[in-house]
Amino acid sequence: MNTSHSISKWLARYTATFSALILLSLAAKLHAADFDHSYAGFDQLLKEVVQVSKDNKQTRVDYQKLAMQKETLNTLLSAYSNVTKSQYDTWSKTQELSFLINAYNGFTLKLIVDNWQEFTADAESIRDLGSLFTTPWEKKFFTLFGKKHNLDDIEHNMVRKWFKEPRIHAALVCAAVSCPPLRNEAFVADQLVQQLDNQMQLFLADNSRNEILVDGQASLSSIFKWYRGDFEKGDQGFNSLFDLLSAYSDALVEGDNNPQVQRALIQSGDYPIIFKDYDWRLNDVANF
Repeated sequence: MNTSHSISKWLARYTATFSALILLSLAAKLHAADFDHSYAGFDQLLKEVVQVSKDNKQTRVDYQKLAMQKETLNTLLSAYSNVTKSQYDTWSKTQELSFLINAYNGFTLKLIVDNWQEFTADAESIRDLGSLFTTPWEKKFFTLFGKKHNLDDIEHNMVRKWFKEPRIHAALVCAAVSCPPLRNEAFVADQLVQQLDNQMQLFLADNSRNEILVDGQASLSSIFKWYRGDFEKGDQGFNSLFDLLSAYSDALVEGDNNPQVQRALIQSGDYPIIFKDYDWRLNDVANF
């Protein structure tokens, strides 16, 4: 066998393979550039259907109005479904997290709208969309990264697993009254840190969800009971719920008659914490 000929064939094959890999990489980068990280369409839709309370601490969704724009919502969400995992992996961490938060909130809206007739009949909560064996968060009803997924996949197997950011619990909204407020704007990479900070401030400032009681106890949303461990890992500087409440003490005691006493209690990190019952009614404008 001609050794030089064999080497030439090997080099040609290697060069072809290497070129193909480069082209695939370039194609992925170009594809990534096609995705609208400003979320302009989703942002506009949220502004149209999300109503903000007078004190700016709560929001509700006009699902009747959203149901009339179902095709618009589906078109916007199809752009999320078209993103491949290899494309997603080329993005910055803030782009990745913004994408997943918007996807969770967007597909939650879709779940409600797709079942809107049930709510106009007798359903009162997103939990009513489950079955005897499956919760609504376990239903695989949308495509992401080329596979069928459910809402639990995004929250538990992606966001909580891939990111060290416990404040996402003030940003992921499961369509219940006791949930954090659904923002009337999309999450975007260049504002994500400020948006997450603002979400936690709004959530803790709403005394119907979180408050310091006159007897010196903190009465918190059950979200902090279910996900307490996420605030005890040192992520974002939080080693305990006391650390979180201390960092956001201004929001927590906002409007209190004796804020100095309340703030001193919070800063002490030594007080009982109890948790409120969760109101699972739909976060519809009718429940404002």
